[in-house]
Amino acid sequence: MVTPDDIRAAAQRIESIIRPTPLRPAPALSAIAGGEVWLKCEHLQETGSFKLRGAANASARLGDVAGVTTASTGNHGRALAYAARQLKLPAVICVSRLVPQNKLDAIAALGAEARIMGASQDEAFQEARRLKRDEGFALIPPFDHPDVIAGQGTLGFEILDEIPDAASIAVPLSGGGLLSGVALAAKSRRPDLRIIGISMERGAAMAASLAAGHPVEVEELPTLADSLGGGIGLKNRLTFQMTRDLMDDLILLNEEEIARGIRHLFRENGEYVEGGAAVGAGAVLAGKLRAENGPLVLVLSGQNIDAAQHADILRSGS
Repeated sequence: MVTPDDIRAAAQRIESIIRPTPLRPAPALSAIAGGEVWLKCEHLQETGSFKLRGAANASARLGDVAGVTTASTGNHGRALAYAARQLKLPAVICVSRLVPQNKLDAIAALGAEARIMGASQDEAFQEARRLKRDEGFALIPPFDHPDVIAGQGTLGFEILDEIPDAASIAVPLSGGGLLSGVALAAKSRRPDLRIIGISMERGAAMAASLAAGHPVEVEELPTLADSLGGGIGLKNRLTFQMTRDLMDDLILLNEEEIARGIRHLFRENGEYVEGGAAVGAGAVLAGKLRAENGPLVLVLSGQNIDAAQHADILRSGS
């Protein structure tokens, strides 16, 4: 299992690769939420998402390998490509055909191969496993890996270093690596702090798995929160249990609620984010999330949205 000491070690290990990201007040959301709302601007991280933390930590602990590989909805793949370039390792990022072209281009721009394999992240994982088995690549999964979870957890310590009286942290929820790490770090200091996972209604695998009581397969569907898509793995070792044990509440949003979050963050806060990063703001705007008993921190997890899609979302709403 992952421990708070693992997260502290990860923070030292990746200090030279990642950048501490700012926490910014959100006055308009605060007025709606009934208390202080802060934005943890992890979309300003190198590679445009929080994923670099976990990818950098896991990559730094590799031995002698032929290269690195993973299956990704885009952001983890881009982060791993960046980390591999730093280590001068070949990287093959296996993706499904649902991954947007802008994310494929960003992976290629870092010198990695984006290999399209099937219609789901599970199918993409089959190719990543083959590369590990047949070609000697190190497989660094996007969430269900102790070094990845520990790297993501460094975000939790950063939040509490700046806002030690935070009452709750809202975390975009996909495979659970970010939520597990942030929750473990935050609750190690503040056991009473609430962790709220937020995902989309369309194809949220962790939500379906928690409802079933065990990991299940869920059809991947097109969604504005594409970075939150993908399965959690039927043989999930860590993040299902950690999410179940550490998450205090779960909120699901429809597509228009996600779009409202994207529009609001751009118009009111000047933050350009993807759908998966806007779910916290969308939940506040929908009246599903409030700042209760103290400051609420919303993690803005990434900015890797297609520019034309972002413009269309801005035009589509008042």
